[in-house]
Amino acid sequence: MSEIKNLKPQCIWKNFHALTQVPHPSGHLERMEKFLLDFAKEAGVEAFKDAAGNIVMRKPATPGMENRKGVILQSHMDMVPQKAPESNHNFETDPIETWIDGEWVKAKNTTLGADNGLGVAAILAVMEAKDLKHGPVEALITADEETGMHGANGLPEGELNGDILLNLDSETWGKFVIGSAGGIDVTAMLDYKEVETDPSDAAVKVTLKGLRGGHSGLEINERRGNSNKLMVRFVREAIERFEARLATWHGGNMRNAIPFKTEVVLTLPKENVEALKECVADWQEVFADEYKNIESGIEFGTEDVTTPGMEVPVEIQDNLINVIYGCHDGVLRMIPSYPEVVETSSNLAIIDIEGGKASIKILARSSREDMKEYMVKTLESCFNMAGMKMTTSGSYGGWDPNPDSEVLNMMLKVYKNLFNEEGIIQVDHAGLECSIILGKYPHLDVVSLGPTIRSPHTSTERALIETVEPFWALLKKVLEEVPGK
Repeated sequence: MSEIKNLKPQCIWKNFHALTQVPHPSGHLERMEKFLLDFAKEAGVEAFKDAAGNIVMRKPATPGMENRKGVILQSHMDMVPQKAPESNHNFETDPIETWIDGEWVKAKNTTLGADNGLGVAAILAVMEAKDLKHGPVEALITADEETGMHGANGLPEGELNGDILLNLDSETWGKFVIGSAGGIDVTAMLDYKEVETDPSDAAVKVTLKGLRGGHSGLEINERRGNSNKLMVRFVREAIERFEARLATWHGGNMRNAIPFKTEVVLTLPKENVEALKECVADWQEVFADEYKNIESGIEFGTEDVTTPGMEVPVEIQDNLINVIYGCHDGVLRMIPSYPEVVETSSNLAIIDIEGGKASIKILARSSREDMKEYMVKTLESCFNMAGMKMTTSGSYGGWDPNPDSEVLNMMLKVYKNLFNEEGIIQVDHAGLECSIILGKYPHLDVVSLGPTIRSPHTSTERALIETVEPFWALLKKVLEEVPGK
């Protein structure tokens, strides 16, 4: 596990390793907050926790550079807790087990936390360094970004002093993000009264797993399978052909992660069980063929289970199946002026149906407020037809691109001088905290950058080792070249 500490630049990798040893899934950040405050005290820099749970650090300018514009280095401290089905990892108590696989750093059957741990590690490297040249530097390490950007939303006005915001949460080296999509959490709920199961019926648990999952912003355009949307196709056929009834449904666990596993329990006449199992095998072949160039590990299987005493009533069951079938999932529209970038999407992320309660949770994204509202109304119309009550929360706006940014143009010049190639300007569909922070500090000049990370929000998350050293070299040089006030 300590092997990554020896990678270059050691100042970042040793800090990242230290972060992996502190459990910090979203919603459970107490130990990480203490770690960061203790780190700042040891490094001799000012630090405090604000009312929103964010950690702010301040490092004074190198002597002679006090008149430079202040830079805010920003990352989030929480990580997405996803793991492979065979993993027994407890994200609230266990450290992340890292290992080096060729050119990549990976974790053992869990998310790595490079999103956004590498950004935090770079900030810590700046804070403890004694040999860097820079103007006034602040660190803003936000809380619970992955579950609704709570830290950024709660950021007090007047807390930050800087003029430039460098967000270190981008995931492709050499690309400089100057805009991102907004998002909104959509939740549909329905209470129902369960009915007794026919005691002569059998019960079968049907599990669809092995999908790639992924980040619902960065990878929504890759047409990866959504386990909830695939499962509903089978369940409808099971109801129509085998007199099946829905007892429970559990699929997905994070709004911003494409669901890779769904389990349902169905009851049905015993004489239809074998035919249902054959149908599962047929659907596995169908899914494997449909996704043969995208998904390679689809597993669709059954398990005989004890027949539950209660199940979903027929009329509610049919409404729920219809709404899952009809609910939009995936890309809705691309940006007309950037046709390679997704403009509007939704992720049918989490479905839980059991014990008289049905819940469907979605993250909708768009770089346009009007299209975000259109997506919400589209979903609401679907849920209304099923008699579900829909609510929204955690809305945040998009980050409008500023191609004339002074810090962007300076950064592109530095990048060209260091690496003899042109940097790429990009607008992301993934949500970044920049838009929220800009809403409170509209004077900030903002760019997002970072080393290359792949498959965040999945158990195959990995960081490309060779990109971390140039990322650090660029960050150091940019801090040195920040213009005067």
